[in-house]
Amino acid sequence: MTTLQQSVDLTRSNTLRLPCHVDWYAAPQTLSGLQAVMHEAANRRWPVTLLGGGSNVLLPPQLHGIAIRPSFQHWWLESCGNDVVAYVGAGVNWHSLVMRLAERGLWGLENLALIPGNCGAAPIQNIGAYGVELKDVLLGVQVVGLKSGNLRWMDRVSCQFGYRDSIFKHQLADKVVITQLALRLSRQPAPRLHYGDLASRVPASPNPLAVANAVCTIRQEKLPDPQQLANAGSFFKNPLVSNAQAARLLQTYPDMPHFPQPEGLTKLAAGWLIDQCGLKGGREGAFGVHERQALVIVHFGGGDRRELLQFAGRIIQVVLDRFNIELEPEPRLIQA
Repeated sequence: MTTLQQSVDLTRSNTLRLPCHVDWYAAPQTLSGLQAVMHEAANRRWPVTLLGGGSNVLLPPQLHGIAIRPSFQHWWLESCGNDVVAYVGAGVNWHSLVMRLAERGLWGLENLALIPGNCGAAPIQNIGAYGVELKDVLLGVQVVGLKSGNLRWMDRVSCQFGYRDSIFKHQLADKVVITQLALRLSRQPAPRLHYGDLASRVPASPNPLAVANAVCTIRQEKLPDPQQLANAGSFFKNPLVSNAQAARLLQTYPDMPHFPQPEGLTKLAAGWLIDQCGLKGGREGAFGVHERQALVIVHFGGGDRRELLQFAGRIIQVVLDRFNIELEPEPRLIQA
């Protein structure tokens, strides 16, 4: 039986360390436990907030209703020819999974090492790094309807993945609980080293663990550890602009990082845009732009969500005024 806890402090349950208390909290470890909590919430007419590792959310000071954190820790592997399918519970730590699979010599997730959070949140954001996105390896997502309690699988197409986007942010937002992932991995060497200086960080014929370790080293050089300095990783999405707008900007800024995309679009580096505005290392009150990575907003302590959003809004305005590009925050804004 899953325990319901009353009046729980969630400040340490989000990596930005934003102060937050919730009326009720539960962390079910089984499907039946999750369904029982959902039934109780429906009977009491509690609003439901779903939490994972807390690495990509902006919590309010007071959260009403119940916060549910699925804590399914099971995972296993099944062979499928040269491929291997990993079935992974929503509560499994993402980075731990990546490293354990890399140690087994399985290719697919190594570029996604050291991304914080739990596996259940990965499809929501379609997490990505170093030229790889979750959709590249995902076979399916198991979900439970919040109202019906029914269990079903969704294939990759049904998830409607986009850049840091999915159906779970839109039509299915707050309507389903992600309980399990199915990931296709390979025993055959398949290094993807074209992004940044990753190729120069690994041996000539790397194994998955060598790539994962190189990714960890690069990320640690650029990004602060949330355990040491509160942050939510990349705070802004890399903007997508038309090829025409990118071409105009390149005339003025020929060294601007840019990455051609399908459908006549170009991806720009939000961190570079912020850095060009002279905001890297800047601080206002409890919040600041990280000194090594302008894409990261850090919390020095003592601030709340209102102050954070004001600080982020000023960054957005400065970039908009200079480049005519409006940055979009990545973390999910949780309603009170």
